[in-house]
Amino acid sequence: MVRRILPLVAALLWASSTFAADVSLLNVSYDPTRELYVDFNKAFAAAYQKETGKSVEIKQSHGGSGSQARAVIDGLQADVVTLALAYDIDAIAGKGLIPADWQKRLPQNASPYTSTIVFLVRKGNPKGIKDWDDLIKPGVSVITPNPKTSGGARWNYLGAWGYAVKKSGGDESKAKDFITRLYKNVPVLDSGARGSTTTFVERGIGDVLIAWENEVLLGAKDLGQDKFEIVVPSVSILCEPTVSLVDKVVDKKGTRTVAEAYLQYLYSPEGQEIAAKRYYRARSEAVAKKYASQFPKVKLFTLAEIIGDWQKAQKTHFADGGVFDQVYQPNQ
Repeated sequence: MVRRILPLVAALLWASSTFAADVSLLNVSYDPTRELYVDFNKAFAAAYQKETGKSVEIKQSHGGSGSQARAVIDGLQADVVTLALAYDIDAIAGKGLIPADWQKRLPQNASPYTSTIVFLVRKGNPKGIKDWDDLIKPGVSVITPNPKTSGGARWNYLGAWGYAVKKSGGDESKAKDFITRLYKNVPVLDSGARGSTTTFVERGIGDVLIAWENEVLLGAKDLGQDKFEIVVPSVSILCEPTVSLVDKVVDKKGTRTVAEAYLQYLYSPEGQEIAAKRYYRARSEAVAKKYASQFPKVKLFTLAEIIGDWQKAQKTHFADGGVFDQVYQPNQ
């Protein structure tokens, strides 16, 4: 009897703590932000209660960025979305849940922190991985997620594409050949960035993981320098995750005010500090300078430099029949 009662009591305590909050928000995010928002949500809840006297509970949902966007479109009641790239929020806006000009509502085109793409290899770097070129060598097993479902995977892909375009002097046929050879070396496509990290780190598959800088730095710290090494390529892409209210949801639930405060807090000194501590590159110059030593120096190019905007990138590379579908053949 005691064994049956204890889980029931625990469930009731959890429920009462949920109901005790004056307001509840759901933040639908992508895979590698789990640790970031554990810290950020606690800080925001404390600051909001101090300022307003009201308690707020923030629930989290994580997955591949593209999959998360589709879940919101299909009815997941997100108050805010904090996704890997602007295209995924554009897709939600395209269904009328968010205004088309959503990026104008917050600083830096609604991108409160940035990242880039680097590599994680096993201790000793047995395959001698130094740059993007090494990923297409025979016998090198590359781990990266599926760009159909993962925002991080699209940044990975575009990092490789941009490198090849720049190296070839703008020859897209050579870039396509480079991408084809790279994905021939990919044994499995996980649906999200965190899944790929698990495949590489815990399942021991692959020689090199292409990943978010913040994910790699966090993994190297948590797992120990005796198991893995970080490799920084000669150039990489500037990744700009973006955030927005989901207007149709916050207006229905009456949570617009607190949801706006939540996103604005990402740009506050404390919000920027939390992002930097979790290995995202802060937009605040003061915070970026304070944490500069923890980030590797890498020459960055932008999406605009290599292809234009996300609409063009999606249509050319990731839509059905696009370049990715042309070059990737599973179970090769």
